[in-house]
Amino acid sequence: MTRELLNTLFVLTENAVVTLDGEALAVRVEGEKRLSVPLHHLGSVMLFGTAHISGPALARCAKDGRAVNFMDFAGRFQARVEGPESGNILLRLAQFAAYADPFRTAMIARCVVAGKLRNQRQNLMRAARDTKKEEDKTYLQAATDAIARLVPMLPEQADTESIRGIEGQAASLYFEVFDRMLSVPPSEFAFTVRTRRPPRDRVNALLSFLYALLTTDCTAACEGVGLDPQLGFLHVPRPGRPSLALDLMEEFRPVLAERLALTLINRRQLKVEHFDDFEGGAVLLNEVGRKVVLSAYQERKKEEIEHPFLKDKAPLGLLPHLQARLLARHLRGDLDHYPPFLSAP
Repeated sequence: MTRELLNTLFVLTENAVVTLDGEALAVRVEGEKRLSVPLHHLGSVMLFGTAHISGPALARCAKDGRAVNFMDFAGRFQARVEGPESGNILLRLAQFAAYADPFRTAMIARCVVAGKLRNQRQNLMRAARDTKKEEDKTYLQAATDAIARLVPMLPEQADTESIRGIEGQAASLYFEVFDRMLSVPPSEFAFTVRTRRPPRDRVNALLSFLYALLTTDCTAACEGVGLDPQLGFLHVPRPGRPSLALDLMEEFRPVLAERLALTLINRRQLKVEHFDDFEGGAVLLNEVGRKVVLSAYQERKKEEIEHPFLKDKAPLGLLPHLQARLLARHLRGDLDHYPPFLSAP
């Protein structure tokens, strides 16, 4: 089993503690063992809220190269503990050299945005085919066409700032009609605009949680290849910000996060009672809701698709790692351009 296909242990129960139990990690709640997972089955650990890990378990994970991630109850990343850095210095030098070249930085950013726009359009077209409301179909098709008109403009953009402008226009068009991809009553899941920190409605709470999971997966993919996740091409580098991981996840937002969010809502796998409202207007998934989403996310990552560039089948959960490797090949000079992941119709 390859490193990228190893499972992730998610611990959501309040005050649960992960301990080392021989060659396994045990999850204990109030002293009672609830779960034991062999270490060789695990690629990473994610602790939510007040869940924590013992010193010996943390040290063993660090020694094995198994990342331990700390998230808050909303799924926002807080910290990551890993062992000694073993990244490929030659690859990182190539990454830094590409970043220092405005032409190459813009070229990679254009590819990333082109992939994202294509995948957004696939979601819109699928929703337009599935909807029974002619008004929704009209709006969804109009947004699809508008985003399509933005794609040929990307090669004309010589700098990353203007490329970000194209990406922002597409995001605005996409989220203006996002509610028309929902088939449940607005009284249950209303959506008007994308809101963050904090999310102001249930749809935004779900999207933010899924984006947080995807960011962690893309960060692990960058690090697994030997790239520096802090130095991106589309996203401006900032202290503590995994800019390259955010670059990588752009093409996966529609595929692994937004499409899953729509499925969970439209199939009523998520319900109103899976969310809590807080003073000040924040809305977050509760513990039961987070478990529903995590289970669905893990199942989604097991689905196999044919990679459009590699022409080989792979589980969706492996795609960030494959794309990180393709980016590394481009940075080394093995590929003329970075081929973004393009979802099937």
